[in-house]
Amino acid sequence: MSKVITIVQARMSSSRLPGKVMKTILDQPILKLQLERMSFSKCCGQIVVATSLNPSDDIIEKFCLENQIDVFRGDENDLLDRHYQCALKYEATTVAKIPSDCPLIDARIMDKVFEFFLENNLDYVSNLHPATYPDGNDVEVFTIEALEKANRDAKKSMEREHTTPYFWENPHLFTIGNISWERNIDYSMSHRFTLDYIEDFHFISRIYEELYKVNSNFSLEDILGLLDTKPEIYGLNSIYAGVNWYRNYLEELSTIAAHQTKKI
Repeated sequence: MSKVITIVQARMSSSRLPGKVMKTILDQPILKLQLERMSFSKCCGQIVVATSLNPSDDIIEKFCLENQIDVFRGDENDLLDRHYQCALKYEATTVAKIPSDCPLIDARIMDKVFEFFLENNLDYVSNLHPATYPDGNDVEVFTIEALEKANRDAKKSMEREHTTPYFWENPHLFTIGNISWERNIDYSMSHRFTLDYIEDFHFISRIYEELYKVNSNFSLEDILGLLDTKPEIYGLNSIYAGVNWYRNYLEELSTIAAHQTKKI
């Protein structure tokens, strides 16, 4: 029997914005708001928060238990193994990875990636290779068999830390698909919806303050419409548009080019 789980990796020890997932917007932890948005997905299956065994992450486990959210704890630095062990515990056949720094994730985009994966019998599907959606709409879906192979064979620390590079860096080993934005444009380097700096927190807070009370399931199009009418919100974190983790590994990543990231 097939089973889908969506794993949300979360931790408190962010070097740039410590405790970011438990910062509050509209009196609610950001992690709770993101999980609520993800729950609108029709395809995501069981949502599990995967945190680390570091005592600093006890607060995440406590939050999950108090709110009847499934939680798993694993290796702090080996995120690949954390995802694999979590998938085994919950007996998953299909696994999705969504970082906890994507509190503006749109469930409609999630479902597009899931549906493409389920309809095409592939090992790995994402909307990141190449990316076209605004940064912070990261969805990756893969089979348990592919995850098992990656966990067994991936050796580089970068592959272990970032979970999925072994898939898309080795297209000869896996069948891979990608979903591009139907607008047929690329906002991945110009629009930043992810949470890594205090400026991102201010940006995301304003989006929620403007849209959440009208519709908690506000869409990507709703956000872009708001930015059109209030461009000052876009400017809150635009200095970091295009900044992502690729910048630190360009010499190691064979499928990522310099134009796909920006150095601070």
